[in-house]
Amino acid sequence: MNVKWFISIIMTIILISGGILGYFHIKNTIPAQLTAPSKLYLESEVVEKENVPQALKEIIFESQKLVVKIELPDGSFGSGFLYNDKGDVITNAHVVANARDVKVTSADSKELTGEVIGISIDTDIAVVRVPELEGSQPFKLAKTRKAELGDDVIALGSPLGLQNTVTTGIISGVGREFEIDSFKYEDVFQISAPIAPGNSGGPLIDTKTGEVVGINSATMDQGVIGFSIPLVNVIPMIESWSASPMESLPRIGANTTGNSAGETSTNADIAEYLVNYFYESINYRDYVTAYSLLGSSWQSKTAYEDFRAGYLDYLTIEVDDLLTKQNGNKVEVITVITAQERSEKGVSYKKFKVTFELGLENDQMKILSEKRESME
Repeated sequence: MNVKWFISIIMTIILISGGILGYFHIKNTIPAQLTAPSKLYLESEVVEKENVPQALKEIIFESQKLVVKIELPDGSFGSGFLYNDKGDVITNAHVVANARDVKVTSADSKELTGEVIGISIDTDIAVVRVPELEGSQPFKLAKTRKAELGDDVIALGSPLGLQNTVTTGIISGVGREFEIDSFKYEDVFQISAPIAPGNSGGPLIDTKTGEVVGINSATMDQGVIGFSIPLVNVIPMIESWSASPMESLPRIGANTTGNSAGETSTNADIAEYLVNYFYESINYRDYVTAYSLLGSSWQSKTAYEDFRAGYLDYLTIEVDDLLTKQNGNKVEVITVITAQERSEKGVSYKKFKVTFELGLENDQMKILSEKRESME
């Protein structure tokens, strides 16, 4: 046999054997190595988001939606706030004293019917059930902790009371005790946030957590010091009424007639509130709420998508001035606004005179029309 042929055959056998061995090496070892993380990717750590407290304005805006006005047949009113998903509203006993059925007005001016399902004759606490609010998201409650001296708080009143609707302050005293008519106030908060007539029954909110820590209940004659019942002290009684409503309600003392909220509102007051609430909603990009304040005629001419698109380029709208006029059965609200608007050229400020007409639709105040004039 030729030597060259012999060498060629030997080299071919070696190459084939090497290929076979290489194949099995790759098959058996490489897949095992692929179970390790690729070094081409940086290992990532799971970082928990910090629980950043809500901004004060955001807490106020979101909280206002859960505060209601409670009105008696004599026209007097107080406040209340939604505390569970059954539609139950906490308020003061003196706000609903000696009444079973009350009118409840929500922040968007819807008039609802409420029934008093629990009331105390000596602690200034009551619960009103509003079936139409069932299923709504309620306030966060501080059921197991009590606010402490120096804590920052917000006192919210009736959304349609307009006078001192929102006040801020601190817990300036604890453990206060006194009596008003038949009610005994024991271990209550003293707060620097003033409480005006009509604010009774509204929530006292911790600005850091957004939780309700108390029920605003009384004020000094001068109006610079308020008092709030700690929620943790009365939550067991409140929850017992929600679980088992009272079949009959006790009569509150002779000196407490249910009108000690001491304030009545007019259509002009409500109209002024609704215009302010309309612009607040726009500023917080809550176009659904703003649209819900419009009358049916305006809504029929303007689809929600078009309404929303008309405000998307406004970063903020500031109400500079506001004048309310009663015009027969309707109310005219004239306001001057400054709008911060973005465009392809950048951000600019524009001033407008806006005239709103408001009126009642199905016993609810609605914004019927808007006329906007540039003041540049």
